[in-house]
Amino acid sequence: MAWTPVVKRSVSGDVFEQIAGEVLGGELVAGSTLPSERQLAEALGVSRPAVREALQRLAAAGLVSVRQGEATTVLDYRRSAGLEVLPRLLLRGDTIDPAVARSILEARGHNGPKIAELAAARVRSSRADSQVAEGLTALHASVETLVAEHDPIAQQRIALEFWDHVLDLADSIAFRLMYSMLRAAYEPALAALAPIMAAEVGNGDAYRDLAAAIDAGEPERAAESARALLAPATTALIHALDGA
Repeated sequence: MAWTPVVKRSVSGDVFEQIAGEVLGGELVAGSTLPSERQLAEALGVSRPAVREALQRLAAAGLVSVRQGEATTVLDYRRSAGLEVLPRLLLRGDTIDPAVARSILEARGHNGPKIAELAAARVRSSRADSQVAEGLTALHASVETLVAEHDPIAQQRIALEFWDHVLDLADSIAFRLMYSMLRAAYEPALAALAPIMAAEVGNGDAYRDLAAAIDAGEPERAAESARALLAPATTALIHALDGA
């Protein structure tokens, strides 16, 4: 008999999702105010503590401003929110937002070469470091796993692991956090992006060239290799989005 995990729903989480969706979707515009806790609780059929907890989460996400004794105000998330809202912005139901997808691809094309450059520079200066040695081993192993795989969706997942290893070698917490949010936005769209990404993730030689440049401790070569790897699919995806 197959057992299905039981998912415990959070009432405050449901309230958060509903309001966040309306803020990010534009139904609740910046500068507008939300009903009071009591009014929200009555309208949503939940308790006031659940509403209060949801509002605190919304404030922490930079979507609303909550001030004691004052109305809760909707913020301009473009100025106040962080990268954690990207996954919610990219996918609206089953539909990809072209403008958000384009911005993610542009960030990917810009950041990838710099991350590769930093990784190669660290390898050059810290090759004796055991963590660097382990990172290089994992990097090359991921390339070989990628080359052996032929499913385009699986290849994309392996490619993401490859960049995880590059980030480990780059040792940049800022780029790591940015990548984590970009990855969270990108992963739900793997199947939809597979036809266009197939050429990139199927280009084993390009991944080998990049891994070799990083391993050699050559920052400029690593940046160029990363740019050569990422540019074709990025350009194709942006053109596809522009024509959508």
